[in-house]
Amino acid sequence: FDLTRPGIGLYGGRPYEGAAHGVALLLPVIQTRLVAAGEPVGYSCTWIAEKPSLIATVQGGYADGFLRTLSNTALLWAGEDPCPVVGRISMDMITVDVTHLPAIPEMLTLIGPQQSVDQLADSGATIGYEIMTGLGPRLKRRYLESRR
Repeated sequence: FDLTRPGIGLYGGRPYEGAAHGVALLLPVIQTRLVAAGEPVGYSCTWIAEKPSLIATVQGGYADGFLRTLSNTALLWAGEDPCPVVGRISMDMITVDVTHLPAIPEMLTLIGPQQSVDQLADSGATIGYEIMTGLGPRLKRRYLESRR
């Protein structure tokens, strides 16, 4: 080839099925709260606890490029355990149900081995390109060398 077009690969996306993941996005848990059955979480009360729930607040929001369309639909991950986003994604925070976890994690994964950029994008009715190119400068980036 005399010319290649790396496209979304430059942003850590997977340009084709089978490509190695080039990006992971972990968000710190900054607090947890017990919420009683019947209590709402988030702006406009778009999620109401059906049972007593432990809700984690993670650092990140639409100011960081996380689309509000991910509200009440996306998953974050604690290892292999999916944790649903509950309530609206706000400017600086995302609330996540961690009731089912045996311990409160320090970090939750939004993009990683359990959930690709494109899978996350599907939850928000968009495309992976919009997710990857929208990630804001407040997110700390760490560049790693290839292990190959």
